[in-house]
Amino acid sequence: MSHVAYELGTQPACWERAAELAPARRAVLPQPGERTAIVGCGTSYYMARAAAVLREEAGQGETDAFPASEFPRHRRYDRVVALTRSGTTTEVLDLLAGLRDAGVPTTAVVGDPATPVMTAADELVVLDFADEQSVVQTRFATTALTLLRAHVGLHTATVVADARSALVEPLPDGIAGRGQFTFLGRGWSVGLADEAALKMREAALSWAESYPAMEYRHGPISVSGPGTVTWSLDEDPDGLAEQVRATGAQWVPGRLDPLAELVRVHRLALAVAAHRQLDPDAPRHLTRSVILTTGEEAVR
Repeated sequence: MSHVAYELGTQPACWERAAELAPARRAVLPQPGERTAIVGCGTSYYMARAAAVLREEAGQGETDAFPASEFPRHRRYDRVVALTRSGTTTEVLDLLAGLRDAGVPTTAVVGDPATPVMTAADELVVLDFADEQSVVQTRFATTALTLLRAHVGLHTATVVADARSALVEPLPDGIAGRGQFTFLGRGWSVGLADEAALKMREAALSWAESYPAMEYRHGPISVSGPGTVTWSLDEDPDGLAEQVRATGAQWVPGRLDPLAELVRVHRLALAVAAHRQLDPDAPRHLTRSVILTTGEEAVR
């Protein structure tokens, strides 16, 4: 069994632990009314986007999300939360150092605390039980999002039950042999759709795209046709399924909680990788953490 396969299968248990941990770490996470930014890189950035929408939907306050490298340092925030599995990513550490100099309170949600982020952030929330050996992120990212979702009161036991279902239900027939995948979301699940497409590119070297569901009809639907898949992670806009099927594409509706739908996509990525005889534990050109040294990338 690959590291990715093992780790994605442990997500329901990790989500339960994160939800239990959230009340104990409430004081170091954004407080109601605080103007907050959530940052990350790659997968963690997409989770940040989802968490930001959820926090605003919960009425907790204005919340933005940025890639750590694109954080607008001229803006003022009451707190910045950094999502970082490794705790070593250059862009995150550079940003935390700058925010400390500017007097902005920071919290890092991290998988491995024995890393530079331990001293770079003012506060830590450690999810070491969700850390991973794989390059491709699955359980750390969704567990960090679950922590923030539980913190604003939007996590339920149904989410975990749906994730367990996502691990055992058969994938749609013939889907692993398709050549192109499009993922759609709405609201907070737009970030999840972007993450779903990233997983297909990372683990399965697939042509994968993602869009807000309503935007899909404004041009991107033109690439749909026989041999392609359009997968909705959330509620379908009226009439969209029929329009997609009319192109000859395979339509996959979202039936579970959107985060559990992402678990189904994790399984899809592994199935496509197996179909193409790829090793999902060794994604092309990727490392577990991006550390920039004199303009070059290194592994740590």
